[in-house]
Amino acid sequence: MFRLAHLSDPHLGPMPPAALADLASKRALGYLNWHLNRGRGKITPETLDRIVADIRSAEPDHVAVTGDLVNIALGEEIDRAAHWLARLGKPQDVSLVPGNHDAYVPGALARARRRWAPFLKGDGPEGHSFPYIRRRRSVAIVGTSSAVPTGPFLATGRFDTHQALILEAMLEHAGREGLCRVVLIHHPPVRGASLWAARLIGQERFRAAVASSGAELILHGHTHHSSVAWIPGRDGPVPVVGVPSAAASPSEEKRGGGWNLIEIEGGPGEWRLSCIERGFAAGAAALTEMARVPLVAPE
Repeated sequence: MFRLAHLSDPHLGPMPPAALADLASKRALGYLNWHLNRGRGKITPETLDRIVADIRSAEPDHVAVTGDLVNIALGEEIDRAAHWLARLGKPQDVSLVPGNHDAYVPGALARARRRWAPFLKGDGPEGHSFPYIRRRRSVAIVGTSSAVPTGPFLATGRFDTHQALILEAMLEHAGREGLCRVVLIHHPPVRGASLWAARLIGQERFRAAVASSGAELILHGHTHHSSVAWIPGRDGPVPVVGVPSAAASPSEEKRGGGWNLIEIEGGPGEWRLSCIERGFAAGAAALTEMARVPLVAPE
């Protein structure tokens, strides 16, 4: 069995001080949102620390992080995130893809990719480009990027033709190797999964690559919700699994942060996957197992 931990959208806080020059952009709105909304107890480092401790206690074989490490991509935020990643695990044990907040303004993603480089690269000659592929025992972890800077009030992602062509080839090759193919992306590649202003542009290209070459699992973040959807694959429907923000504090009405433990068994043509959801139930003070879901396609 291969056990893969999945967490997303930690939105590391607290927000560092920002100069006026830093806020002469879309960042001004994000900075205000943090101090009026997320920074007032909705997103907390304490919740994230407890999620990470729970992941460590489970001793997974690998950890996948599907983006939005930061909030408005200030330089200090990006540096803090690099230190957080180093504490989360060794680069060979943690695979990362970026989210829209990591590319909040032009130039931010390039800086983040430099600082987080060991967690964003594949095992092969593709280096730091997307998609990348990492082979871990019987599993191929394929990292894609949907992160692009956007205008005010937008949180869209983009998946272009270049990535689609490479993804299709990677999935085809990994399938021939007999590997269980797990694809990471920040924005969900599912119709209607996000609001129009937060959708994945080019999601049909992503789905076409999976339909052509096949995959066993897609993991995403972005929505801050636990979800399971399905898209067509070459050999049958492919599960698309989302996870809550790992730093969301529970309230009396809403569940808080969580993470998923994906268990992978079997072999080529007969992979068996299940998802164990762990997190904070509404009003709960302790982490619990929220659900245990076999990832079996609906009939």
